[in-house]
Amino acid sequence: MSKSLVQRQFGANAANYASSEVHASGASLKRLIELARPRADWQVLDIATGAGHTAAAFAPHVARVVATDVTEEMLAEARLLAERKGLANIETAPAEAEHLPFADASFNLVTCRIAAHHFDNVAAFLAEVRRVLEPAGVFAFVDNLAPDKVTTPELSEAELLAAADAYNAFEKLRDPSHARALTATEWAERVRSAGFVIEHEEVLAKPMLFSAWCRNTSVPAATVPELAARLRKDHGLRAFLKPQPAGGDVLMQLRELVLIARKPRGEDTASRG
Repeated sequence: MSKSLVQRQFGANAANYASSEVHASGASLKRLIELARPRADWQVLDIATGAGHTAAAFAPHVARVVATDVTEEMLAEARLLAERKGLANIETAPAEAEHLPFADASFNLVTCRIAAHHFDNVAAFLAEVRRVLEPAGVFAFVDNLAPDKVTTPELSEAELLAAADAYNAFEKLRDPSHARALTATEWAERVRSAGFVIEHEEVLAKPMLFSAWCRNTSVPAATVPELAARLRKDHGLRAFLKPQPAGGDVLMQLRELVLIARKPRGEDTASRG
């Protein structure tokens, strides 16, 4: 997905993401802090920070957080959030996930939450995370998942492949900057291939109202009926998202992967570049 498309999409909707409940206080945010076990002297990098919710959650526990994003409007929201919360140890910087402007081994912890489904080059993103982490540094990651046997065991392998394609098309219709959501297995394979040791994986349910899901990205009114029709009619989408009536709305059950990995101690970053 082009950088300019991401910038247009999120620049126009920065305020929506600043007020989004699942981004500001979703279960995965609390869990990420519990599992990462941040320390008071740590230097932290938050990639694709959006409105800065993850950076702000970690800031009280560490020495410094650098919050990066490709969209200036999002960085402005992150700065406002830090100011409102009195967090003087957050700084912002424009940066692409696949091309980080930081020195090798310069962070103790790298976080990335609910963003990687927008990245075209996951391998480059993970290589950059490993590069900027110190040896034994921690990678704390959350992203939306596509359906697999863990999330949707009632579907056959062929049905799961179709459901994953349907879900990604559903997301892309809502948000043109969506690249692809992966399965938990695909993420684990990619993280290990990038040279990390995975220490923890879990899948969390993320209940979300259809109206809020559409509102976050300012879905055009003409597109909402098509999204609603797909949710009603597509067998794989229904099996995965389990839509239920909710007071005139529809409650969907999205899934998030929470993953903690570590860069091996003593690794020579350049040797894997």
